[in-house]
Parts: sequence; C-alpha cells; structure tokens
Amino acid sequence: MGVYVLLMLFLGVVALITIGLILLMGLRFHNRRVARKIWHRLQSSSQSTKFHPAMVSGLPMPVQRYFLHAIAPGTPIATSVDLKMQGQFRFSLTHPWIPMQAKELLSRRGFIWQATIGRGLAQFQGADYYYEHRGRMQFALGGLLPIVDVQTADTARSAIGRLAVEWMWLPTALLPQQGVEWRAIDDNFLEAQLTIDDEPVKLTFQIDAAGRLLAGSGLRWGDQTVDRHWDYLPMGGHCDAERTFDGLTIPTQVGVGWHFGTEQFFEFFQATIDQADFFTASRLSECSPMSVS
Repeated sequence: MGVYVLLMLFLGVVALITIGLILLMGLRFHNRRVARKIWHRLQSSSQSTKFHPAMVSGLPMPVQRYFLHAIAPGTPIATSVDLKMQGQFRFSLTHPWIPMQAKELLSRRGFIWQATIGRGLAQFQGADYYYEHRGRMQFALGGLLPIVDVQTADTARSAIGRLAVEWMWLPTALLPQQGVEWRAIDDNFLEAQLTIDDEPVKLTFQIDAAGRLLAGSGLRWGDQTVDRHWDYLPMGGHCDAERTFDGLTIPTQVGVGWHFGTEQFFEFFQATIDQADFFTASRLSECSPMSVS
C-alpha cells in the first residue's frame, strides 16, 4: 500500500509539472504572437517623400547641420527601422554587467524591443514595448518562467520617454514636418519639443562641428529615485561611433543611463548597432511580415 501511495504521489507531481509546463509554453506562444502582431503593425505605416535640404532650411543653422549630417539628400523618409544590436546590461551599480543581444522595431508610432539577457541558467528573454498608448515590460527566465510582467500607466508614460530618446536611430521622425519644434541653445546643443500621445517631450542633443550626434537626453518618467517614487528624471547617453545605413547616419555605439548629466548618473545599457534596415513605402511593399522569435 505504501508503494502504491508513493507511486500515485509521484504520478501526481509529474502530472502537475506537465500541466505547468504546458501552461507556460502556451503563455510563451501567446506572448510571441502578440509581439509578432505589434512588430508587423509598427512596420505598416509608410510614405514615399524623399528628404530635401529645403525641408530644414528654416531651422537654426546648428539644427540644419544635424539633419544634413544625419539624412543624405534624396533619401526616402523612413517611417520605421529594424535594429539588430548586442552589448551589455546591468540592474544596478552593484550588479555586474551581463551580455545582451536584441532586435528592435522602432517607429514613429512606437517600438518593440526583444532581448536575450544573461547567460546559462540565469538567461532570460522577453520584450519591452510601447504601442497604442500601452507600455509593457515582459521577461521570463529561460524564455519560459515569468519573472517580470508589468503593464501600467506608469510603464506607458516611461516608454514614451524611451521612444523619444531612441529616435536618434530614426532621425526622419524628428523632422519639423513631423510636428517637432527645434531651437539651438548654442552652436553645439539643440533642443527639440514634441508631443507623443498627449505626452509633452523635450529632447536635448549635443553635436559636433560636422553635425555628428555626441549625446542625447530627455526627461523620462521613472522610479529610479531614492524612495522608488515615480518622477520625471533625466535619461540619456553618449554616442561614441556612427555608421550610415540607406542614406541615414545614426549612432552605432551608445551608453545610456538614468540621471544623465548629474553626479548620480547610472549607466545601465551599452549597445552596438550591428544592422539597421530602414523601411519606406517601397521597402514595405517588397517585405512580407517579419517573423519574431
């Protein structure tokens, strides 16, 4: 009888584990399906206009210098960019840097960043996105066991700040024709004001004499405070290298963190852009929906 009871207990545990794995795999499949849907929809908007210097001729000369360096004349106005990157990430100043590989679809309407962070048994996979007024961060250990799944008004507002700062990788989204107001603070510092889904945003760019972007920052809603309350905090980073893809020149080596420009600067993200594919009306007509793993 004792052996029979133990056998039943064992089979019960196996059954529970099996059911749990099935549920987790189902959740993983659902999350990937949602990610594919968002990825495809962020690619779907397009326009066939090409960049001409006259589009920025009314802006202050330092702002013109930035755009004329970032966008070659005759380049189609890209509405989204598919980025592939690698680098490292850390959770706090006391945590070590861990490797990161990711791909991102960045658009004027939102972004989705899918990443694998860490190594071995400590590796986790997931996505961070902003789309249709919703911001969500979702990661799972081994891509299966959920450890973070947050979707609140705070994460949505925070994601808007990230979206705006990352438009340094999609300079066509910052043209004045997109509703962005520019001014030159001086010959090397620029300020852009815009609104994303009713959220006002102010960006500050530092450029050199050639118009190359050296640093970018903005106020982002976050809880990186002493008592973890939410507030607008300076977030930004330095740009250490650049590369031209399809007529657009963007930073390809960056370090980003909270409290940018202060003594409390916490750099948590370092990345190198390996590839950038910009999507325009003609490119989109040639592309099928992208599969996202």
